[in-house]
Amino acid sequence: MVDQGPANRRRARVQDVHDLANAMPHVTVEWISDERPVYQVGRKSFVFFRNPRPDAKDPETGERYPDVIVFWVPSESDKQALVQDESLPFFTTPHFDGHLSVLCRASRLSELTRTELAEVIEDAWLSRASARRGSEWLKTRGQ
Repeated sequence: MVDQGPANRRRARVQDVHDLANAMPHVTVEWISDERPVYQVGRKSFVFFRNPRPDAKDPETGERYPDVIVFWVPSESDKQALVQDESLPFFTTPHFDGHLSVLCRASRLSELTRTELAEVIEDAWLSRASARRGSEWLKTRGQ
């Protein structure tokens, strides 16, 4: 469980994605470009900042979203729970059908609290980490 102190109840920011992902154990960072990190555990990405792509675009203007972040999820049911909850900023596209991940625009992160974002990142990390690493991390948290 994430600390519920005042810093974690505040609205999430892009810097929180970096801070929280980097704080997970055994994380390495690859760079798509100077601005687009890919956070990995055991050479498996769990959060990454995506290049603008034709499948994620403004429905009115057709402009590609320049700020899409991909978060892995543990299961299809977790994915559906996140994308179907209209109070959350997560979405998916047909390109990601069958892929255990959700998308979120960086410009909409503030619709989450830092605590909610931390839970999504922790779940992303757990879904990609080895069973041993995941188990060890959960033990350090009393879970």
